[in-house]
Amino acid sequence: MPTRTPATRRLVLTALAALAGATLGSQAHAQAAYPNKTVKIIVPFTAGGSSDVQGRMLADALGKLWGQPVIVENRPGAGGHIGGKAVADAAPDGYNILLGSIGLHATYGVYKTLPYSPSKDLKMVTVLAEMPHVVVAPPSLPVNNLKELAALAQKDPNHLNFGSAGVGSSVHMMGELYKMVAKAPITHVPYKGSSAAINDLMGGQIQLMFENPPTVIQHVKGGKLKALAVTGKQRLPALPDVPTGIEAGYPAFEATSWTTIAVGAKVPDAIADKLNADIRKVVNTPEFRKGLEDQGMSPVVNTRDVATKFIASEKVRWDKVINEGKLTAN
Repeated sequence: MPTRTPATRRLVLTALAALAGATLGSQAHAQAAYPNKTVKIIVPFTAGGSSDVQGRMLADALGKLWGQPVIVENRPGAGGHIGGKAVADAAPDGYNILLGSIGLHATYGVYKTLPYSPSKDLKMVTVLAEMPHVVVAPPSLPVNNLKELAALAQKDPNHLNFGSAGVGSSVHMMGELYKMVAKAPITHVPYKGSSAAINDLMGGQIQLMFENPPTVIQHVKGGKLKALAVTGKQRLPALPDVPTGIEAGYPAFEATSWTTIAVGAKVPDAIADKLNADIRKVVNTPEFRKGLEDQGMSPVVNTRDVATKFIASEKVRWDKVINEGKLTAN
């Protein structure tokens, strides 16, 4: 085997260093130019729901900021995990963004098995917004508050059905939390998204939902649904006459849901950081904040580190509800 001279070795090392530098330079250029083509926001639920509303608001705002098309693609199913896996499997270039939820990041313990690991295969960009939920029923249901609802459920166990956007979704988990704290035997009926469940609620096929404000506020104001309570610490400005769960006599029935922006785990930190900075920029404009607040949502847009720690703490919280309720989707 021929022996390399010191000069030859120096030439080889110089060539390798140049190649590595060129590769890093190319990556840095690609990240600095991001985005330079269409960006896709994957909403893992059906069109018309709260996540969809936020996704389209964000797509419009980022499209204007970047001068690039930003489109929304709805990928519903499996409690949002069809969309979640699609983003986890996408090319790690930041052009596929996930609008996540409690179901994607904190309550996937309801699934015995998943084809991917949300905590390992997704990288958090920010918590976008949070909101309480609204307990809604058709006007014909003979209850007007949470105490009366619990009494009716206890009188006729498992006769009252509540719909959700899917097993493990925030809409499902709020119902399970109420069921637990009020000792109310109500039955969960999962749908592929909130829109279909709301239609059945207004049609009388189900009796309850623990829904996000954006999709039910107008139905409440229009008299098609009645609101029994909200799950936040404070009343909703859009529904000032509706008491909180705390005011209704259930101090443990207090929780908010939240939405996130995430990308695949292998997306470079530089791109995730740029997404975080640009999303914070648009969400903190008066127009975007008002758009969220009109829908009953509060902007959050925290740093990537704070968002990651928050998600971890919420996972611990909702795992307790899952374990106590013996909830499973498989």
